[in-house]
Amino acid sequence: MKQAANIIREVKKAVIGKDDILIKVMEVILAGGNILIEDIPGVGKTTMALAFSKAMQLDCRRVQFTPDVMPSDITGFSMYNKATGQFEYKQGAGICNLLLADEINRTSSKTQSALLELMEEHAVTVDGITHKCPQPHIVIATQNHIGSAGALPLPESQMDRFTVRLTMGYPSMENEITMLRDRQGANPLDYVEPVATEYDIMDMKAQVENVYRNDEILEYIAALVNETRHNSFIKLGVSPRGSLAISNMAAANAFLHKRDYVIPDDVARVFVDVCAHRIIMNPQARMSNISADDILGDILNAVSQPSIRSKK
Repeated sequence: MKQAANIIREVKKAVIGKDDILIKVMEVILAGGNILIEDIPGVGKTTMALAFSKAMQLDCRRVQFTPDVMPSDITGFSMYNKATGQFEYKQGAGICNLLLADEINRTSSKTQSALLELMEEHAVTVDGITHKCPQPHIVIATQNHIGSAGALPLPESQMDRFTVRLTMGYPSMENEITMLRDRQGANPLDYVEPVATEYDIMDMKAQVENVYRNDEILEYIAALVNETRHNSFIKLGVSPRGSLAISNMAAANAFLHKRDYVIPDDVARVFVDVCAHRIIMNPQARMSNISADDILGDILNAVSQPSIRSKK
């Protein structure tokens, strides 16, 4: 827990006034997931990803997605070596600890499909040979709002592989003034100090995996997810992959709150962020201006929490 707090403290040097977002990103990293950030340009998405990679001493690579980016740019490719008479694998950008996929919804569907195995299995397969990514492995992707020039909607199968979808939003006026002051003659990223290694991250991930979730918590998660599948405003509910993501994120939330067991509040805190991008609303909901967050909030209120509380 102390190690995670140190990482967040360092990232805050470069990202001003977005503490709640940084905590959620840290939870996703500890839960072994991927992050989708949907926002307008210029609000610090890239800076945040670079700050996390620096604080954790991770190998970070950035790909600016455009229509001409090829699948092999992500997965790598085999090249014939005339001297040895053999084909040799050349790594793609995806073989790293942290892949920053910028404007992910501007590239072709063929390139999008190359990301599926990378995000789910943390590996790529080229010419029938599977190449594992170093651990930890995280994909942080940014997405333009649908309707922006050149932007295409991501397929449901890919959206389901993102653990959460977050929005950073504009800074407050006070935080923007602080940002302007801090960037006079310096880059705040230069002040971010490495305070952890990949071994520390893997150790914390192992602790999160061992956070206890009793049957009542699992039944609560299943009940919430089941409601998304039978709601009159929802066309496509949360998948079993989403159920696992809720469980893992709740465990990470408990870990950051210095507990080795999950309580219902942990589930409630992560439920909307994990599920909002996984459900598809029907036309009736869209015509009534009912958002995914609204429906999920109603589901949280309707499903009774088990009576498990934090130990004093």
